[in-house]
Amino acid sequence: MRSHSHYLKGAGVSTNVLLLGVVSFLNDLSSEMIIPILPLFIKALGGTGLILGVISIVGLIGGLQESISSILKVLSGYWSDRIGRRKIFVSSGYFTSACFKLLLAFSTIWQHILVFASFERVGKGLRTAPRDAIIADSMPEARGKGFGIHRALDTSGAISGGIAALILYWFLAFSFNHIIFIAAIVAFLSLMPLYFVKEGKREPQDIRLQISLRKLPKPLKLFIMVATVFALANFTYMFFILKAETAFSSVMPVKEARALAILLYVFFNIFYAVLAIPFGMLSDRIGKRKVLISGYLLFSVTCLGFAFSDSLAAFLVLFPLYGVMYAIVDGNQRAFVSDLCTEDLRATALGTFHTLIGIIALPASLIAGFLWALTPTHSLTFLFGSSVSLIASILFLMLRRYFGE
Repeated sequence: MRSHSHYLKGAGVSTNVLLLGVVSFLNDLSSEMIIPILPLFIKALGGTGLILGVISIVGLIGGLQESISSILKVLSGYWSDRIGRRKIFVSSGYFTSACFKLLLAFSTIWQHILVFASFERVGKGLRTAPRDAIIADSMPEARGKGFGIHRALDTSGAISGGIAALILYWFLAFSFNHIIFIAAIVAFLSLMPLYFVKEGKREPQDIRLQISLRKLPKPLKLFIMVATVFALANFTYMFFILKAETAFSSVMPVKEARALAILLYVFFNIFYAVLAIPFGMLSDRIGKRKVLISGYLLFSVTCLGFAFSDSLAAFLVLFPLYGVMYAIVDGNQRAFVSDLCTEDLRATALGTFHTLIGIIALPASLIAGFLWALTPTHSLTFLFGSSVSLIASILFLMLRRYFGE
């Protein structure tokens, strides 16, 4: 694929990787302007009540977002390999997200957010796997470097987006609708570098979509079971932001409470971004099972803290811990799946993993949303997360002999 990679002279970096990095920087800047204010926007439009007295609107929206994105990642990767084209999925994915972000900016009732925020995740699901495949194809002899460069730009955009949202809301007094509108414009700007991305010719593949536990080795089946239990505990991030905003609103003006909640989310993102690579390296050195168990236990402790805390001092510790947990768990789960299977089953294994995690994301957030409304302090939501993640940790420890670490 080198002939299609367009390496920069003397730099050893594919132009495709840099272009896709710029796209991701701008798109993540856009997305992360919306993510911390989305639960606050839902609440402002009356979306923290219950539908039919049973499920929380925040839980429904958060769960749908995660499920749609995870499941479509598997399907788009398969479709891309099947027809031998990548760029069309990448472009359509970013374009779809930008369109629904624009529509989201004009939301006036929570039902608008339900539709537009959920369908915005279709774009993420469509683009992620084919985009990663282009990066892998563009730097076949230095894939670690290629993904590292892309991740660095992606992460920089994510941190910048949260900071931008805080500046626009607190210092410039923009409404949620106006912030999302600006984010949508940035999302459309992120499409421009895609025009210059070059895709090498690929032959269509006569392959079948395989999502199956039956063919996978026993250790991998057991780990996917453990990861699925943990996914049930790992409900949408929106409840963490709402917990902080609700606590602050009782002792300060609403605008200040919202601004502090956004700032805490920025702290979460910084710790997640800065520590993801070090924890990946640590897992290579001491074993992924040990690192993952520590991440599951940390989430249990963090949720326990959220259940019983309502002070700024406590949240200044808990949000960074939440970020550390994501840094430990997010990439290492996928890496562990790859380690536990043979190369010929890797696509099936990752597809099965993402599908099951995606499916469980919806009931996880619905349960969290149902529990949210049962007590004024919303502690049951976080006690549920703490208990289930502890169960996942114990299961992991009980099954350690199967993982060879």
